[in-house]
Amino acid sequence: MADNKSGRDKQARDAERRQRERDIDTELERGDEVQPPVDAEELGDLEAELEVLTFPATGRDIVAAVGDRTIESVEESYTLGELVPETDEETFDSPDAVRVLVQRPTVAAAMKRIVEASETLSNTEFSWSQRKAYETTFEELEAIDADDDDEGIRAISDWVTEQIHDKEKLPSSRGVRRQAAKFCRANGYQVRNDEWLGI
Repeated sequence: MADNKSGRDKQARDAERRQRERDIDTELERGDEVQPPVDAEELGDLEAELEVLTFPATGRDIVAAVGDRTIESVEESYTLGELVPETDEETFDSPDAVRVLVQRPTVAAAMKRIVEASETLSNTEFSWSQRKAYETTFEELEAIDADDDDEGIRAISDWVTEQIHDKEKLPSSRGVRRQAAKFCRANGYQVRNDEWLGI
């Protein structure tokens, strides 16, 4: 491969794709460890419905094909259209990638808002690593207290979308973690320095 901008861009995209695939495999393996809010049988039914699509598929393709499909979680019901970003920039390599996304619906709904809001920004790339850091922050907020109706996730996704609209830029991953830690401490949740949110 030539050592030019095009060659380096392709290498970076290939490395990002491989990392996404590893992350999906890891999430699927971990799915049995921690009880996700969406039942495994529900996710299996969803995968069967996704077979009408050709993968890789964009978020827009998925929402158009099965966006009205209802996902029942422990707390409430969602449509797939409420969880998958309706954009051509968001691509899914397989039904497993969609399954991983929707198994934690409150995190998926927050990320959908942020991904769609980020599309209003010009000359801004929302990289895979930055998305993973945002998701990890939301997952940590979800784990803080299962009985808080995911108030932290809503508060931080509101804050991120306000930053996008007001400052016209994506906040850094560290900034999102810092804001989440502030929220936790202000609401009486202990955050240790050796934890993800311990900034």
